[in-house]
Amino acid sequence: IRRLRSPPNSRFLFHQPHTISSCFYPPIKPKKIITFLYLLMASISNLANLAPATATNSRSSSTSSVLPRSFLNLRSLNAKLSSSSHLSLRHHQTSRPSLFVRCSASGGNGSAAKRTTLHDLYDKEGQSPWYDNLCRPVTDLLPFIARGVRGVTSNPAIFQKAISTSNAYNDQFRTLVESGKDIESAYWELVVKDIQDACKLFEPIYDQTEAEDGYVSVEVSPRLADDTNGTVEAAKYLHKVVDRRNVYIKIPATAPCIPSIRDVIASGISVNVTLIFSIARYEAVIDAYLDGLEASGLDDLSRVTSVASFFVSRVDTLMDKMLEKIGTPEALDLRGKAAVAQAALAYKLYQKKFSGPRWEALVKKGAKKQRLLWASTSVKNPAYSDTLYVAPLIGPDTVSTMPDQALEAFIDHGTVKRTIDANVSEAEGIYSALEKLGIDWNKVGEQLEEEGVDSFKKSFESLLGTLQDKANTLKLASH
Repeated sequence: IRRLRSPPNSRFLFHQPHTISSCFYPPIKPKKIITFLYLLMASISNLANLAPATATNSRSSSTSSVLPRSFLNLRSLNAKLSSSSHLSLRHHQTSRPSLFVRCSASGGNGSAAKRTTLHDLYDKEGQSPWYDNLCRPVTDLLPFIARGVRGVTSNPAIFQKAISTSNAYNDQFRTLVESGKDIESAYWELVVKDIQDACKLFEPIYDQTEAEDGYVSVEVSPRLADDTNGTVEAAKYLHKVVDRRNVYIKIPATAPCIPSIRDVIASGISVNVTLIFSIARYEAVIDAYLDGLEASGLDDLSRVTSVASFFVSRVDTLMDKMLEKIGTPEALDLRGKAAVAQAALAYKLYQKKFSGPRWEALVKKGAKKQRLLWASTSVKNPAYSDTLYVAPLIGPDTVSTMPDQALEAFIDHGTVKRTIDANVSEAEGIYSALEKLGIDWNKVGEQLEEEGVDSFKKSFESLLGTLQDKANTLKLASH
């Protein structure tokens, strides 16, 4: 109550991480009463989480004996408020309790912070869990940060979904259109605003880890996937307009963009190289990073970092179709194994390339390894384990970026244990067995790369079309 006597102008309050991670002001009056009620309910939720531990220490204890009667009576208040369109605790209907609590119909999240497997993933095994999603309000990321998320990735498909399905962008978009901005320029301003706001939330992690974590990724236009110079200019422009230390500029690992990666790194800009589907292309990405560091001319390389986003589940999606077409028992037995096997061999290459005299010379200037980032970690085949593309790929100096499905599954029942190099010989056997069946890994990578670029282009063009329709509607409404 003392804290609420003069609430800040910002839309959320920060509290100690072991109490309440965030609080959002719903757009109704009076703000103090609504905020106060939310704080009470969040506190109740936190106390309820502690109750089982108390009961364990004393079998005669119970939740009712732990909580004061006044708090217990508020359970009915919570139920009444949940029907409000302005303030509700909405739980996702899944087969297990939802891990994230929404506190308003407009999309705000609030949650009591507690230690999760994501914290253990980083603290015990050196793998950084990132979140593969971004939308407004960006403060929705706060509960994820509290649960151990250390960075965010985005792509044209993510923004297509966020902007086309939400009204949260309407006010800014209306202002941009009325000021005479064309549709694509307006799109980039919407994106840059989200990236800047997200970077602000992750800055503490970036500072604490000395530029190792806390990054937010934004991708250059997918239209530039075959344009070497255009990609370099777009990367420099995005880096300038976002103007945040902890932004990663995403560049696709297409053949024309490999030189772009080198030039952007040489300019001192940190890069997330995306759409890597084969070991051969991954090695070219590593070389581009090393070449860029060497060409930079910088005496201190500690703030020029990179991740190499190696896509996983899409490999199995394509490989499984090829194996089913072959149809032999040997082929069918290899379904669901190709992606993880190739990833394990990519990690082996990573260890080899970031060692030896060449790398040691860069380390003396403060260079950091280009970490492997496991992308496309959601499971496409329901017959497979929902942690198939997370649990077997745990290892030091790596990143795993997870969408909601994979993130929730791993927090709920994932096991934290180093696995990435536990069965390298088995991975080599699977890789060779697939080659003996006539599968060309490089051609598979090329096909997946082409499909990935086309998919992002379609998302980008679809979103621009949606924004054009919105702009036309606004113009009609103004006449």
